[in-house]
Amino acid sequence: MELDFLTIIALIVSLLVIRVTYVLYWTGRPFKRAPTTSLRTMIVLGSGGHTAEMLSIVNVLQKDKYAPRSYVAALTDNMSLQKAQVYEESLQNHQNNVDKKRGGAQFMQIYRSREVGQSYITSIGTTIVAIIHAMWIVLKLRPQVILCNGPGTCIPLCACAYLLKLIGWRWCTTLYIESIARVKKLSLSGFLLYKLPLADQFFVQWPLLQQKFPRSQYAGRVM
Repeated sequence: MELDFLTIIALIVSLLVIRVTYVLYWTGRPFKRAPTTSLRTMIVLGSGGHTAEMLSIVNVLQKDKYAPRSYVAALTDNMSLQKAQVYEESLQNHQNNVDKKRGGAQFMQIYRSREVGQSYITSIGTTIVAIIHAMWIVLKLRPQVILCNGPGTCIPLCACAYLLKLIGWRWCTTLYIESIARVKKLSLSGFLLYKLPLADQFFVQWPLLQQKFPRSQYAGRVM
């Protein structure tokens, strides 16, 4: 009986190692998809300049390819979602029948892991709540692409999507574009996504950052 138990444990560990190796190998490598296939896209917004940059990025996306789109912002950030709603409404008159059948954009809010000025002790509980909420959002929206550019709210979402990828539930590609304000060093969110690594594609807007972080790609200025 003990041998059978150890055999099962060894089999489970072996399968996990194989799966993790597979995910690490394919992370950052594009999967072949039919040209007409649209991708459910989650767009993570942050306050201030983050949203302005992200909407500039979204503006140049192929709208028929990255659809339907879902926008997620922190629970305390109402302005970002309002700007995204205005932007999506401006596209309504230009949508063709195919786009309309794919469904309109969705707008959701997520709990923040830590508010500005919040103590690190109390942030433990709020971080757990944020992770649970992020998992619920990821399971509900089932994104195939996550697009983010630095707000801390993207970390739980990217981590949950990566976890589902590891266990084979759903494959989601994470694209991270570091803010133009980051010239010499990465933001905390960017540093975590780069080092773990949770991002499939990691873009920076300054050549110096690309030299310091060789796995990143220099994308030029997005604004």
